[in-house]
Amino acid sequence: MNNELNKNKRTTNMVFRLTSLAVLAALSVSVIYLIHLPLIPTAAFLEYDPADIFILLAGLFFGWMAGFGTLIVAAAVQALTVSAGSGWYGFIMHTIATSALLVVTCLMHEKILNKPQMLPICLFFGCVAMTAIMIPANLLITPIFMGAPREAVKDMLVPVIIPFNAIKSVLNSTVACLLWLALTPILRKTPMKDFLR
Repeated sequence: MNNELNKNKRTTNMVFRLTSLAVLAALSVSVIYLIHLPLIPTAAFLEYDPADIFILLAGLFFGWMAGFGTLIVAAAVQALTVSAGSGWYGFIMHTIATSALLVVTCLMHEKILNKPQMLPICLFFGCVAMTAIMIPANLLITPIFMGAPREAVKDMLVPVIIPFNAIKSVLNSTVACLLWLALTPILRKTPMKDFLR
């Protein structure tokens, strides 16, 4: 009898987690339809969107691996729908950038600085990681996708690529931090407390 109850509880927990992550992935894709705008006038092709907010929330609520799974699903759907113009290039770049932000932030918050007031510090290091990793990623991948010489991409690093990734990561991290800090105390008073990290 106890084994059956435990099995049912595990199944319920898994369904709840998967449903929650699916909702966060859907929000991540859907919000791009509402907000997507260029941050740097000289590089209008680099558009800001708030999709990473929901991926960060998935990682902060359910752990970095759950967040990474949400990222893969959201980036794939985005590449096939709302960002179809950039296709698999967009999928690869989104995955590289957001996984750096997500994994560094969540692992630091889970393993090292696991108090709520330490989240901004963890997000800061996540933003640094995202901005840094996009330098070699752009140098290696962008010339292939855009057909531009690597030197042209190199010339864009300081005036365009680095500021874009820094601003985007800070904006999304700030909103995700505020939402997490506001929602966590509320959710811990509900049955969802059993599922949160």
